[in-house]
Amino acid sequence: MQAMALKASVREHRLFFKAVAAAALLVSVAAALPGAENRPPNVVIIFADDLGYADIGVFGATGFQTPHLDRLAKEGRVFSNFHVAQAVCSASRAGLLTGCYPNRIGIHGALGPKSRTGINPDEKTIAEVLREQGYATAIFGKWHLGDSPQFLPTRHGFDQYLGLPYSNDMWPFHPSLVGLPENDERRKRGYPDLPLLENEQVVNPRVLPKDQELLTTAYTERAVKFIETNKDKPFFLYLAHNMPHVPLYVSNKFKGKTKRGLYGDVIEEIDWSVGQVLAALDRHNLRPGTLVIFTSDNGPWLSYGTHSGSAGPLREGKGTSWEGGTRVPCIMSWPGRIPTGTQCDRMLMTIDVLPTVAKLARGKLPDHNIDGLDVWPLLAGDPGAKNPHSAYWFYYEMNQLQAVTSGDGEWKLVLPHKYRTLAGRQGRDDGMPIEYETRQILEPELYHLAMDRSESHNVAAQHPDVVRQLLKEAEQARDELGDALTKRTGRGVRKAGMIPQ
Repeated sequence: MQAMALKASVREHRLFFKAVAAAALLVSVAAALPGAENRPPNVVIIFADDLGYADIGVFGATGFQTPHLDRLAKEGRVFSNFHVAQAVCSASRAGLLTGCYPNRIGIHGALGPKSRTGINPDEKTIAEVLREQGYATAIFGKWHLGDSPQFLPTRHGFDQYLGLPYSNDMWPFHPSLVGLPENDERRKRGYPDLPLLENEQVVNPRVLPKDQELLTTAYTERAVKFIETNKDKPFFLYLAHNMPHVPLYVSNKFKGKTKRGLYGDVIEEIDWSVGQVLAALDRHNLRPGTLVIFTSDNGPWLSYGTHSGSAGPLREGKGTSWEGGTRVPCIMSWPGRIPTGTQCDRMLMTIDVLPTVAKLARGKLPDHNIDGLDVWPLLAGDPGAKNPHSAYWFYYEMNQLQAVTSGDGEWKLVLPHKYRTLAGRQGRDDGMPIEYETRQILEPELYHLAMDRSESHNVAAQHPDVVRQLLKEAEQARDELGDALTKRTGRGVRKAGMIPQ
């Protein structure tokens, strides 16, 4: 297994050096274009929900096709070591939109319907940074940072919003409730209706299964219309699909089309959506002036069996700090600025998107501390570009520091904590989950991710110097953001938005 990992690493590094050569040529060409440095880019972020690392063709998907995403990869750059800040819905989205570790701003886990907690109005999102620069801004899809009016996207920099305020399983028609009598205890838990919002108005109070089948298409159509309406000014489009989060739904256009079953059908529809967005950009000659980012909010929800995706060679999935939970597929494209057909193996995280985009758009960063850094040289494939972080911190649950990595992603120290696992068991085929087991890490474990991205070999005993260095990084994290596992309170934590009791 270690030999196979070594061969994979060698292949990746060969691709990296080819990327450097290609980048040198492309960057020099871009610099020669009239006004190339003076045009702020349009920004399109397409964010899937629970998409696994190996659920795109160029990342090893099987049983279905993703031709539009594969095209995006050929016309851009594949990031094989791209991570989310936490491997769960709300926290992940908070990290992307604010450039902060979500626990810094008081967002933990997945916020439920009618939550008293949401994104604080004092936080500054990517949309707010760009709107200050004259951008039109829109989100179509899942928000999940609070469903009360003061938490909604239109209060946080977005001109337009159409979508669900939280996950599509937070509703009375969840598969686990179908067919149960009204007096069953599981129905009495109070699952609310699932509303579809247009800006701050409820346009459909109960999104039924037949409605969910049309969500991917509806979001896509609105995204295309937004591009066409704002083609003559800079714009920021955040297309946050509810799929492939369970329960899975797909339109008739793709139902029954793939060998992978319903999950494959859903992914092919998301790929179609990407194709529609790219076609709209092409029609209006906007591709050369548009940065497109495609990624996922976390890894696959493995307990759902064939209704979940694949983490490929990575360990575990959603809801853990192992690589299968936080490492997600990522493709970025900006013709003439990002080298085409290349791969970057350096580690990056969603928290780096805001400061990078802000610099490209000449926007103003928030006055308060954020955790992300400008990583444009890595996106552009600049020769010798390095990640500016000394480390990344991985929290989960209620402020548990569970792992730290070196900034380049070469080493990972997994700290003592409990985690969930299927322990090799396969899930069901009917869309219903199976139970996880709980395992516990008792002593820090070190993994050489550059050689062992499957986290199969604990090499802490062989590299005590690396362990000591990463333990120092863990102490910095605890001092700044706290750590429930060691009962530490961080000095740099800010409060989430809160509705009075």
